[in-house]
Amino acid sequence: MWSYVARAILSYRPFWLGLLVLLTGLMAYFGTRLQLSYQVARVLPLSDSTQQQYDRFRQRFGADGTLMVVGWQSDRWFDLPVYQGWYDMTDRVGKLPGVKQVLSTTRLYTLGKNGESWTVNPLIRQRPKTQLAVDSLKEQVLSLPFYEGLLFNPETKATLMAISFDERKLNSRDRIELVETIRRYGQAFAGKNHVDLHYSGLPSIRTEVMKKVSREMKLFMGLAAGVTGLMVWLLFRSGRVVWLSMTVVAIGVCIAVGTLSLFGYDITLLTGLLPPLLIVIGVPNCVFLVNKYHEELAQHGDKQRALEMMISQIGLSALLANVTTAIGFGVFYFTNSRMLMEFGVVAAISVMAVYLVCLVLIPILLSYLPVPRPAQLQTLQGGRWRSLLTQIDHLVHHRRKLIYGIIAIVTLGSAFGLTRIRVEGYVVDDLPKNDPVYTDLRFIEKQFKGALPLEVMIDTGTPNGVTGNAGRALYKIRAMERIMDDYPEFSKPNSLVDAIRFAYQTYRGGNPRYYVLPPAMELKKLVGDTPLTGKSSSLAPSFLDSARQVTRVSYQMADVGSIRLKALLARLRPRLDSLFAGTPYKVSLTGHSLVFLQSNDYLLGNLYESLLLAIGLIALVGMILFRSVPIILLSKLPCLIPLVVTAGIMGYTDIAFKPSTILIFSIAFGLASDGTVYFLTSYRRQLQLGFEPSAAITQAIHETGISLIYTALILAGGFGVFAVSGFGGTAALGVLVATTVLMACLTNLVLLPALLLTLKRYRV
Repeated sequence: MWSYVARAILSYRPFWLGLLVLLTGLMAYFGTRLQLSYQVARVLPLSDSTQQQYDRFRQRFGADGTLMVVGWQSDRWFDLPVYQGWYDMTDRVGKLPGVKQVLSTTRLYTLGKNGESWTVNPLIRQRPKTQLAVDSLKEQVLSLPFYEGLLFNPETKATLMAISFDERKLNSRDRIELVETIRRYGQAFAGKNHVDLHYSGLPSIRTEVMKKVSREMKLFMGLAAGVTGLMVWLLFRSGRVVWLSMTVVAIGVCIAVGTLSLFGYDITLLTGLLPPLLIVIGVPNCVFLVNKYHEELAQHGDKQRALEMMISQIGLSALLANVTTAIGFGVFYFTNSRMLMEFGVVAAISVMAVYLVCLVLIPILLSYLPVPRPAQLQTLQGGRWRSLLTQIDHLVHHRRKLIYGIIAIVTLGSAFGLTRIRVEGYVVDDLPKNDPVYTDLRFIEKQFKGALPLEVMIDTGTPNGVTGNAGRALYKIRAMERIMDDYPEFSKPNSLVDAIRFAYQTYRGGNPRYYVLPPAMELKKLVGDTPLTGKSSSLAPSFLDSARQVTRVSYQMADVGSIRLKALLARLRPRLDSLFAGTPYKVSLTGHSLVFLQSNDYLLGNLYESLLLAIGLIALVGMILFRSVPIILLSKLPCLIPLVVTAGIMGYTDIAFKPSTILIFSIAFGLASDGTVYFLTSYRRQLQLGFEPSAAITQAIHETGISLIYTALILAGGFGVFAVSGFGGTAALGVLVATTVLMACLTNLVLLPALLLTLKRYRV
């Protein structure tokens, strides 16, 4: 079969070249339509109860992550020039298309009562012109407890601007320009008044993260191409091999971005890694083909025969190796997580596409190029590595107990390190501690307790259940707020109850001491006619559903991490259950913070499932080919031990399991299996040629050893470039996958031959 494939490729070279040029052009064209993702990446499947609960909340009240905050701290916050500048910035931001509402200490609203009617009035009606006017406003602002803790902290002299966005603008490319415009306004204010502004909230965080993703995708494409190209040149000392490899992976990148576009996917933190990953992963295909070509030329010097042997002998092993790599990516399809599915599907398709491009293009291009001179072949065949392979062959044949002992010690030590791994994620922990996004979030957390949304949804079970029944639900909600006040991780609440307390303060003459939930009789009157709860109110939908059956209590919280958040909820939920026991009310905790926690746990569970699935599928492929269960099962050890070592390193260096590092193991297992496939294929071919197992092992080591070493070094160098990423998870992925492939090279060249000799009575 493979001889026929070789003849078909070499006999119709113009056709295949034309087809590749056409394919590359089309996919590159589709790739120009690719754009950044402006949606919050959904990790949980639609069937997950946490996701369903969050979706129900959004259907009733809209998105919860639409608030951006701009904060600063200074004892000059009510000095005339500073206050005027803050007023001007608030006014300019409020006029931007896509901004729904802006609140700050220069734009507040109060309630007024004129006879039997209520009105919502702006507290500051015009830009103050004197310090006396500002002092008067300061007194009024500080007398409104409704805004204390939300917009200002009188103890620390910190204040912030709360900006809510239209959801359609927020989930479009207009968001970047909108956030950038707000930052420009902020820079002008900060520069003029000599204060430091801090920007946070999900819109700001998402915008900055996506800008980094866009920059890093371009950066790593360049770095990956440069480093892998340099590695290929250092190993082969041939510009020809370098440009052959770079041509193949360039076509692969075009196919990847074109596939993303054709499937309707956008660039996310994960899919943004695909182009540089393909550059790194695609080069080893070229290495094995070119090495075999040079090996055949060195033996007989017949160019046509060398090309045919290259395709027929490497084609199958390369196919199996790429299938294992594709499986490592493709198993993410079965996670039911949209983010992982998109990444896994396109990565698997692209890996196989790169294999096909390499199998077709490399032989065709080599057929047009002159045969290397004998001196060049000596260098190209890696003669300086031959002595190392001879030493490895000696160890495998004569020191197997030493090999097993060392591997066992390393594995056991790594297994202990594995037990030390933390399973924890933070919303911004992929960013370095000195990144402005991180430091700004910490400022908001210190001054206002957080900027990440947490929602409590209360369903009373009956229409008008929130505002009716003598205010029973409202008193329960106020009791719940007091419980939440016990936890410093949560900000001051924003709810219908607090709005009614604000109305009661106004009703009692504006005295802050009356910022309380009134007695039942007065509560009934306030609930009936305030503009916050009346039927004609434009503000009511933000607190109540249309039937007045469901209400919300909104919090902002600190980025405390998944471990602490889980412990916090474990203490909080029983108290809330106890409070609402005996009532028909259903209380749900939801919002981005809860979805993030569940996503972290979900991804960890999928690590085990996807890794087991990858192991099973790759073992099945091996069994179909080699038909020897003992050999295939034991041959998984050289692939699994590097994963254990990598996990041990994570434990000893305190690299946590989190969404960005969970991908490492399935990807690394697929890559580690490549070397196993190449070695077993070579070993089987030597047995078929009539060699005894011992001699076949020697032949396989020398036939595949150079290529295994070269590909490991190239992969390690290529993945190593991710270490400079501004995202901690991406940097960890690069370093740990590089470590895994180097360890896999060692186990495939040393441990696997030793195991095959120990089990030599079994044939592959």
